[in-house]
Amino acid sequence: MKAKIEQQGLLKIKTDFQWLLGRYRQVLLALGEDQLVQHLFNSTGGLQPRIPNDQETIDKMTQALSIAFQLLNLVEENAAVQFRRKLEDQLGLYAIRGSWAETFDFWKKASVTEQQAIKHLKEIRIMPVLTAHPTEAKRVSIIELHREFYLLLVKKENSTWSNKEKQNLFQEIDAILDRWCRTGEIYLEKPNVQAERDNIMYYFKEVFPRALRETDQNLRSAWNVAGYDPDILEKADHYPIVEFGSWIGGDRDGHPYVSAEVTKETLSIHRAAALELLQNALQELGAKISFSNLIQPTPKILSTAIQENIQILGSVGQKEVERNPNEPWRQFVNLIQIKLQHTKEGSSEADRAYPSTNELQADLSILRASIEAVNGQQIALNLLLPIERMVQCFGFHLTRLDIRQNSTYHEKAMDQLLEATGFAANQFSNWTEAERVAFLSNELQHLRPFAVRGQSYGREADAVLAYFSVIADHIREYGPAGIGSFIVSMTRDVSDLLVVSVFMREVGLTKVPLQIVPLFETIEDLQRAPQVLDAFLKHPVSQQRRIFLPPIQEIMLGYSDSNKDGGILSSRWSIYQAESQLSAVAAQHGLKCDFFHGRGGTISRGGGKYHRFWDSMPLGSVSGQTKFTVQGETIAQQFANPLNAAYNLEMNLAGIARQLFLDQAAHPYPEQAKPIIARLAEKSKIQYKQLTHHPAFIPFFRQATPIDVLEHSKIGSRPSRRTGQNTLDDLRAIPWVFSWNQSRFHLSGWFGIGKALSEL
Repeated sequence: MKAKIEQQGLLKIKTDFQWLLGRYRQVLLALGEDQLVQHLFNSTGGLQPRIPNDQETIDKMTQALSIAFQLLNLVEENAAVQFRRKLEDQLGLYAIRGSWAETFDFWKKASVTEQQAIKHLKEIRIMPVLTAHPTEAKRVSIIELHREFYLLLVKKENSTWSNKEKQNLFQEIDAILDRWCRTGEIYLEKPNVQAERDNIMYYFKEVFPRALRETDQNLRSAWNVAGYDPDILEKADHYPIVEFGSWIGGDRDGHPYVSAEVTKETLSIHRAAALELLQNALQELGAKISFSNLIQPTPKILSTAIQENIQILGSVGQKEVERNPNEPWRQFVNLIQIKLQHTKEGSSEADRAYPSTNELQADLSILRASIEAVNGQQIALNLLLPIERMVQCFGFHLTRLDIRQNSTYHEKAMDQLLEATGFAANQFSNWTEAERVAFLSNELQHLRPFAVRGQSYGREADAVLAYFSVIADHIREYGPAGIGSFIVSMTRDVSDLLVVSVFMREVGLTKVPLQIVPLFETIEDLQRAPQVLDAFLKHPVSQQRRIFLPPIQEIMLGYSDSNKDGGILSSRWSIYQAESQLSAVAAQHGLKCDFFHGRGGTISRGGGKYHRFWDSMPLGSVSGQTKFTVQGETIAQQFANPLNAAYNLEMNLAGIARQLFLDQAAHPYPEQAKPIIARLAEKSKIQYKQLTHHPAFIPFFRQATPIDVLEHSKIGSRPSRRTGQNTLDDLRAIPWVFSWNQSRFHLSGWFGIGKALSEL
């Protein structure tokens, strides 16, 4: 049956694509592009390009082919959604690989009780982190066209349209194709950080709230089908936590345009958008919760809360209550909205606003209790639970902004700071690791800072102190919820992490619950990672800071850079080994690891299906808390529409849930395979490095790929090189992978494996 549905899906892709090509052909003819049509299509209307003689038609054909392939992508995306629907209808929810239903089916067969299941669910906390890595070549205008077009493809699936309605729909499709043909597809000017931030705000405000609700509904459906008690999932605190992160405005690794002011502005935009999101949701709730106390009595908990809030809010509160006589539930929602507005305006009167989400959650709990008191459980589930989940997952901050910088940059800042405060110039960067650790350990015993606020110490030092100060000011005003982690790119030694503690001390951040996160990127760094983590966790400063942190240590793993460093097999094996060893080190310190996976879109950058990715984790390495980057073009591919976004969120949540039980069940693992894979990885790395270190490799790379074009492209605000040097080490991993892909050589995805296998 599944094979038959798959065949129907493939046929649907072919049929829908051919139909769209026909409409596309008619649009081009209407635009007077007869010559282009002759070179683009064959006599039956199929796509069969033939190279024209004149440059103008060649240029037009380049765009026309690009549009055709993007149409195919949209057709495939829609067909995938329809395919999953057919599988669910004809084979059951369990048929979707990696879904909640499959995970719960696995749990039931393993005799997992409801109590154990809820415990697992509450342990899960995922955080997709959106980044502006320069792999998205399409302009925002084109991405928005894609969104419009996809919705029309979904509308076309409705089999009940009349002929007139179908014609109207087809005209809408033609109109978008017409606009598309007239719109430039790629950036002619390099986008700035603000433009990149504006783009991803669409996902945080429009897509993710809807996707979260859809994912929760999928969870409940699968839970009920599995035979678990449906009443358990009526409360928000029984659900997994889905938070969202961002690097745009906080990632300054090799990015000179992410200033302290940009970070400050970004945090303000996030907060304003989060409060607006909640205001809109509560306004919609108020419009729907029109219960009359003439039909059911007002519960005492609600009437008491209304009177207390009127006393606090005064005449403004009284006026809002009088707007809806005999509708106490709506009155209370109105009062909540007033307090949210005061929160948005920054009211200094704590009782007239919400100092944090805790107070808002308390009011929503009163509202829930009052609804349940009149037997409105179903109404609470459908109307109130989505808002409770929004508060839980988006808070007043919308997304957590990570702060990332390179360890070498921190070294320069420390040199300047020490020189300006009486130490020898460049002394710190010339010290041995032991000397650095000794100095930093001694220094961190004191609370007095090096720097005086307002004093200049040098370009790098001033920049670092400025953005650390922005974080400190934001936390003092709003708390730490909107801040992610301090991530140190190219972490090689424990001193790279202790330096961050010094910067935190400089601005008064020693007692805040923020993680200092090592990012292990190269093969060598991944191999040394367990030693570095052990030294860091043993350090007295780390142990003192653990008082303010949960029993979790966040660690970021670099897929792209390790691949560029040693080839794909060596990279993946090094990451696998590091995860296993780092988990063991953390356990020795009574901690679990929150692995932050720096994945990209392609295989050589860690890409692939989410459920397969989680299935590949080492036994015991999945704690339930995890972060992963969503980069460049994969943001639109995975999250441009809510249904697809919900599917990808579900694959992550259910995949991690499955791994949690596998860990506890001590699933057997073929230990005898490890030395074989280790040999393959080493042989592969040797072969790979023989190529990349060959004297003629760089000229070959520059002639075989369009790297020169990518280095001058306008697809991202960040430079393609970290420091501007013309070396392979300085080249970022993304243009490295992107350039091989553009030449269809894909060297980063395979080179070295064949040699290793043949020697084995």
